[in-house]
Amino acid sequence: MLTGSIVALVTPMDKTGEIDFKSLEALVEFHIKSGTSAIVAVGTTGESATLNVDDHVKVALKTVEYAAGRIPVIAGNGANSTSEAITFSKLFANSGIAAGLNVTPYYNKPTQEGLYQHFKAIAESSDLPQILYNVPGRTAVDMLPETVARLAEIKNIIGIKEATGDLNRLTEIKALVADDFLLFSGDDETGCEFMLQGGDGVISVTNNVAPAEMAKMCRLALDGNRDEAQIINQQLMPVHKNLFVESNPIPVKWACAELGLIPTAGCRLPLTILAPKFHNIVREALTEAKLFS
Repeated sequence: MLTGSIVALVTPMDKTGEIDFKSLEALVEFHIKSGTSAIVAVGTTGESATLNVDDHVKVALKTVEYAAGRIPVIAGNGANSTSEAITFSKLFANSGIAAGLNVTPYYNKPTQEGLYQHFKAIAESSDLPQILYNVPGRTAVDMLPETVARLAEIKNIIGIKEATGDLNRLTEIKALVADDFLLFSGDDETGCEFMLQGGDGVISVTNNVAPAEMAKMCRLALDGNRDEAQIINQQLMPVHKNLFVESNPIPVKWACAELGLIPTAGCRLPLTILAPKFHNIVREALTEAKLFS
């Protein structure tokens, strides 16, 4: 079952933006050894918006290959074009990918009915389980709990990553869906409380740099051990906050490179490497969270 600490994995690149598959394999091993529950490949943090279709599919399938059945792999398969998202969904079916992570269509700002029809069409295009992904801060569209409830009735729509950071959304959605519908936080700052209030896990950016700590915190939170979970969460709070000083995944890729997890912080345009004025802010957050060995 997909629960607990799930990493929204970066896609390692060299300084020219070419994908570094050797480093990707090393990151998969790092997360398996650190106790991460599952990997999201080519989500927002994996630069799905800057990868072409061939690279997008290759990164997802290589992640499955490197995982070799030892950890579930979820693949970003959303798009602002329904037909493109359907293409990804079909390509990922029967590939070993556990589920697709399906973001609300960005830029074109569909209605609630448009969102329902979009996700319904994707779900019906293949047998791949689908996790909805609501992140209005990036997409300019907010999928409301009533729409989520309608979609939850479709057989292979199995959960949602709710990234508003609004804990009321958890309560609202939970009241409208079946008990087995998975509820994931997409906001590191509120992820611990999200689980303590009945959520199933967190799809995390922080997990890239603190997987062992996130895994332990999530286990404690899911067990209802509030005090111990909050101690770890407070230790990580500087990282939760400061990995967003510029657009994700710019700061977290820089942090991964600073910790020696990847060789460079390379991104693809229009993303750029973290501005020097933020280096000390992110470095101090990593230090405060005791992540340097």
